[in-house]
Amino acid sequence: MSAAKAARAGLRVALLRGVNVGGSKRVPMAELRDLAEALGWQSVRTYIQSGNVVFAAKGSHAALEGALEAAIEERFGFAVPVIVRPAAWWLHEAAGSPFADAESARANLLHLGAAKGEPASGAVKLLAPYCTRGERVVIRGDAIWIDYRSGVAGSKLLPAVVDRAVGSVVTMRNWKSVGAIAELLRSGSD
Repeated sequence: MSAAKAARAGLRVALLRGVNVGGSKRVPMAELRDLAEALGWQSVRTYIQSGNVVFAAKGSHAALEGALEAAIEERFGFAVPVIVRPAAWWLHEAAGSPFADAESARANLLHLGAAKGEPASGAVKLLAPYCTRGERVVIRGDAIWIDYRSGVAGSKLLPAVVDRAVGSVVTMRNWKSVGAIAELLRSGSD
């Protein structure tokens, strides 16, 4: 399915931050799908356990984020930030990162970030001092790209550092996940 067709179908991606990591904030994907469907979302599919939902729904991104955040907190008893992006945005970013060399050489270390709010204009400059292990950072529109060339473990570009520099909550997905979610979008609804 093309980006235009996905947009006409109302397809979107919801990204949950920090679920199912180290046994905390456990959100089973089957229950997440049930929650999304209870909100009236259609064609709901999930990808792996890190909280990636492809769905079709009407409404603003902020309203959809808020609805899923409230449903998760009610069902599971803890808060989880949710960030929604349209299919066209996701497919555009999945078409190629600013770090083409990393896409095949280290797909698990190349990350796409989505922020709740518009990234601060000086975010890249604020992150530069934390790039002590060869990390590269580019903000393209509202997409935050980080190439953790020497690995995520040991990097000083921690989630809290990225959040502060960007000015809002950010959730990241590696290049492999970016491609897999794009394939879910391209395959359209069931």
